[in-house]
Amino acid sequence: MLDLDALRRWPDVESPDLQAHDAADALILAEAAALPGGLAARDVVVIGDRHGALTLGALDAGAAHVRVHQDPITGERALAANADRLRLHGFDHHGLDAALVADAHLVLLQLPRSLDALDEIAGLVARHAAPDVRIVAGGRVKHMTRTQNDVLARHLGDVTATLAHRKARVLHASAPRPDLPALDWPRSVRHDDVALTVVAHGGVFAGSTVDRGTRLLLDRIRDLPRADAVLDLGCGSGLLATAVALAQPHATVTATDRSAAAVRSTAATAAANGATVLTLRDDAAASVPDASIDVVLLNPPFHAESAVHTGLAHRMFEAAGRVLRPGGELWCVWNGHLRYRIALERAVGPTRQVHRDATFTVTASTRA
Repeated sequence: MLDLDALRRWPDVESPDLQAHDAADALILAEAAALPGGLAARDVVVIGDRHGALTLGALDAGAAHVRVHQDPITGERALAANADRLRLHGFDHHGLDAALVADAHLVLLQLPRSLDALDEIAGLVARHAAPDVRIVAGGRVKHMTRTQNDVLARHLGDVTATLAHRKARVLHASAPRPDLPALDWPRSVRHDDVALTVVAHGGVFAGSTVDRGTRLLLDRIRDLPRADAVLDLGCGSGLLATAVALAQPHATVTATDRSAAAVRSTAATAAANGATVLTLRDDAAASVPDASIDVVLLNPPFHAESAVHTGLAHRMFEAAGRVLRPGGELWCVWNGHLRYRIALERAVGPTRQVHRDATFTVTASTRA
């Protein structure tokens, strides 16, 4: 059996203290191997593999081939690096679409925290996999709820849970329901209060809603300096990129995120609003040239998987400082208790407060 401790998180360098696997990975692999026919000689679909534990574990157990979808590009790169180190190959990457699960008999799934993301995944499997498909889905018990069972049961008729082991648990789902309606992802919602339509896939932060931090930046789009090049860093559903593209149609607006769901959603949101936005799936804007941007917009995350971890935000501040031209500005919204101002001044330059309420602070930092 593959030694999961041999896996590394690279290039997730902002959270080196976190493991590249968890107890759910091991339990998913063990319960899949215990199914009739096991993993040997099977074609397997893996969804949500964080750093390669499920994909490489299945190949090590004898799987003939693995189709894998990982939402963050850092996960894809970690899988590739671990595969090279361990000399385990035989997988290919897919988007979260029908081709990923077409005629599949076995799906291994790290349960997403988002119920919408789980709904989109279960819906695809039920509609496009083989009639005898089996989903083996696992997670940490502290992050699992009965509602996850209910979401799976919307699409598959047989959902059962096994006993917890090492604080992890597995759900088994099978028997796609007959006569399922068309899958309703991505979802489109018009928000008249901000005069924008949001189009979002299940895995996007805040989904098709407008989160409070984004709303505060949207309220200040007209206050941004005139720019020839704008970057929405960590674009999510693409609301900020779309709003600035409409407000400054002369500008080249680029939206980047490491999430495949976010990039797809941003492209759809821009199209729904008649805006022109370039989308780029990337890690901390690594492909954006140095000193090429006039304005960066940022509503940074503060979680790494389930853990509160401000390292992601600090990497994004550093990325903004790198891509901004001298005199360019980073407009950022953040939870006030995180006290990011010193970090912003260090990574970008002089920082002024634009707005503050009981929860959020909006700042503008000027590249020195």
